[in-house]
Amino acid sequence: MADIKDPENTIVIELTGGAVTIELLPDVAPQHTARIKELTRSGHYDNVAFHRVIPGFMAQTGDVANGNMENDFNIKMAGTGGSDLGNVPAEFSSLPFDRGVLGAARSQSPDSANSQFFIMFAEGHFLNNQYTVFGRVIEGMEHVDGIAVGEPPAKPDRMISVKVAADI
Repeated sequence: MADIKDPENTIVIELTGGAVTIELLPDVAPQHTARIKELTRSGHYDNVAFHRVIPGFMAQTGDVANGNMENDFNIKMAGTGGSDLGNVPAEFSSLPFDRGVLGAARSQSPDSANSQFFIMFAEGHFLNNQYTVFGRVIEGMEHVDGIAVGEPPAKPDRMISVKVAADI
């Protein structure tokens, strides 16, 4: 088990291959950290698909409107939705987009992040200061590496469950 320093700001994502433990960064991106915890605790992320997975770049998920089993994952709509909560404004920082970093997905507007996020497979410093960094994988990156690739994948992997470590 990962060395969890702050269970209230750590999430655990269950994938088919195993658990991925992510340290959230409330000091860097407090609004994004609060949003992911709110959606996690309400169960919105459970069964949501990874709808955009680009080898050597990142795996994107979190479309709670179109990517879960209850809504019959709609391949044409994947990646276009969010939650029924308002958007979260950008919280840019000096933290680089390195392997294992969790970033907030958004449209062209920097202040349009909502529920979607991505996990970096590799360094992507061209994203620095353009997207919000709000977490990093501290254990289980090998399971992220095993996520089915595609835009969208033919058989997308899903976040089976997502929990705040303090609630486990």
